[in-house]
Parts: sequence; C-alpha cells; structure tokens
Amino acid sequence: MDKGFLKAGHAPTLLAAFLYFDVSFMVWVLLGPLGISIAHDLHLNAAQKGLLVATPVLAGAGLRVIAGALVDVFGPRRVAIAAQVSVILGLWLTWLLAPHSYLSMFWVALVLGIAGASFAVALPLASVWYPPRYQGTALGIAGAGNSGTALASLFAPGLAAMVGWLNVLGLATLPLIAVLIAFLCLAREPASRPSMPSLSSWGPILKSGGCWALMFFYSVTFGGFVGLAAFLTIYFNDQYHLAPATAGACTAFVVFAGSFIRPVGGALADRIGGTKALMLIYGVAGLIFLLISTGLPSVFLAFGAFFLGMVTLGLGNGAVFQLVPIRFPQQVGILTGLVGMAGGVGGFYLASSLGAARQTTGSYGPGFFIFALVCFVACGCVTGCHARWTERAQ
Repeated sequence: MDKGFLKAGHAPTLLAAFLYFDVSFMVWVLLGPLGISIAHDLHLNAAQKGLLVATPVLAGAGLRVIAGALVDVFGPRRVAIAAQVSVILGLWLTWLLAPHSYLSMFWVALVLGIAGASFAVALPLASVWYPPRYQGTALGIAGAGNSGTALASLFAPGLAAMVGWLNVLGLATLPLIAVLIAFLCLAREPASRPSMPSLSSWGPILKSGGCWALMFFYSVTFGGFVGLAAFLTIYFNDQYHLAPATAGACTAFVVFAGSFIRPVGGALADRIGGTKALMLIYGVAGLIFLLISTGLPSVFLAFGAFFLGMVTLGLGNGAVFQLVPIRFPQQVGILTGLVGMAGGVGGFYLASSLGAARQTTGSYGPGFFIFALVCFVACGCVTGCHARWTERAQ
C-alpha cells in the first residue's frame, strides 16, 4: 500500500464503511444459510426455497437505486444510520411476531433487502474522502465487506440447529447494534459531496450500449457470486446430504475465496485490460459451471469446482468495475448504482432458477447448464465490446 494513502482521507470513516458493509452483507443473505431449517419447519419445496432465498437479493438490487438517490440528498452517513436502524427494528419485530408461514417470510426478505442496499451507501462514504489516485484502494477496502456473506454461511446453520432459525434472526441484531455504535463514533459526514446528478443526465447514459453491457457483465459475475452465496448451503445439503453446519462451512470457504480475490481481478484488468480479462474469465467460468451441471459424483470434486468457480467470478467482479471509470469517467456514481442493481438482479435469477430446476426436473443440472451458457454469451459480448471500444480509442 502507498504510504501516502495512510495520510490521505479519513481512516476511521473508511473502517466504519467496511464494518457497515460487512455486517449488512452478512444479514442480506441470511435466509440462504437458514434455508434448510426454514424449509423443514414450513414444509417448502425446492422452488419455494429458491424463491425465498433469492428475494432479499432482488429487494436489495432495487433498493440500491433508492439508497443511492438518498445518499445524494442526505449524505451517506445519515442514510447508513437510517438503513441500519430500519434493519435492526425489522429483525426485532420479526423475532417478536414469529412468522410461521411462507408468505409472511417475504416481509423478512424485504427487511434483509434493506441491508443489501448498503452497497450504494458504503462505497460513496469511503470514496468521497479520498483523492482520485487512492480511489481504487479505498473502494477495495470498503468493498471487501462483501465477505460478510461468508460469515452468514459459517455461523448461521450451526446456530439454527442449537437455538432455532427464528432466534438466529433475533441474534443478528447484536452485531448490527455493535457496528451501529462503532459507526456513530467513527464515521464522519463529508464536508462536501459531488453535486446530485439531474434526471436529464440519466437519459444519455441509459441510451448507451456500453452502460447496458457493463450491467450485463456484472449481472453475470456478481449475480453468480451472490446467487451462489445465498443458495450453496441448501445445495450441499440437498445434493450431497451434508449436515447444515458442514454445508454452511463449505459455502463460507468458497465465498471467502470469491470475496478476497476481487482486488486481484481489478489488478489483472489494469495489467491486460478489462475486456481481455473478462474474455478469459467468462470462458473459464462457463467451462467450470458446465462441468458442475453434469452432477459431480463426489462432494470433494464439487467443492473444488465451486471454489474455482467462485474465484473466477470474484476476479470478474473486480474486472468489471475497472471498466466503469474508464468507459464513463464523468458518470461513475450513476453507473455504480445501475451496475450494482444489475448484479443483484443476476443473483436473484441464479438462486431462484436453481430451485425451479430442482423442482421441475429433479436435478440442479439444468440451472447450472443455463448459467454456463450465460457465461459463454457474456464472453461473446465482451469480445465484441473489446473490438468496438478498441477501435474507437484509436
């Protein structure tokens, strides 16, 4: 790390952004690790399990746009505090009211979706304190909070076996409260913020093919990452009959790998170019998930394949965001919100499609096969973008 980075910006605020992002992502995907216990109590089929664990991902995707707009008006610190309080109160009410029907669980999914919107709050809070030459480092540190998804997989299934899934939702308020107290002490609202973009500035961006291309690319990489983070505990339990705690630990390990490899993807994109990196990444990802779709006979082979798949998707997450400021240097804020939303939509698709595939065909294979095809389509699209963007740059 550049020593100048330690003197630039505001380190306590950066730490606060990371902690807020970390516990928020932990809570965002909580229904996935708890899905085995919830499905047992509520007698859910495979499609219902897939839709339930995918709904917080979709809710978070939509709420990111709203959170980003609120950040422009009220500032990231105030919005983060309000969002954290909302999630704490929502989980406390859930624990108090003890919902025990499938439909009532969608209220819980909406509450968890608020936590998923933290992407559009934590990153601007970290970004605004640092000069342009340190943006990548600052956003990389704050963005490492997506490792919180692994914490949910690591601890939630075992806790659910001991105290019940409803009590786990109540216990989740404790780290949220602790981080909220730390956030209040550490985070500072920036003295000046970028001016709020006008509605008219969205039109040209949404008409740009490059915008939609980046949204599609991130819907595959981050969508794959968060969709698997939400669903793999259920998959390992159902496909290979692992105990919930063991399935959660396997999920946590591969999610940690995908989380912390993200900065390497950005560095790879810096070295060889974002589009070249993505061409390689999508091709490899397509082959890995095509292999997984065949139904690997051993949990050890499956674990290895998912580990490599998550690493590949994590590299892709970093590579996509390396392209954002290059293709849209004057509209980074708007693009961050749009691309982040697309990533959440992709996660909803993958998690729900795996449950639907299991319900309709008796196998998860078709769901992974279609995702492999999507990776190959993305490889073709980014190859076309590389040719066009390189030609225009000359």
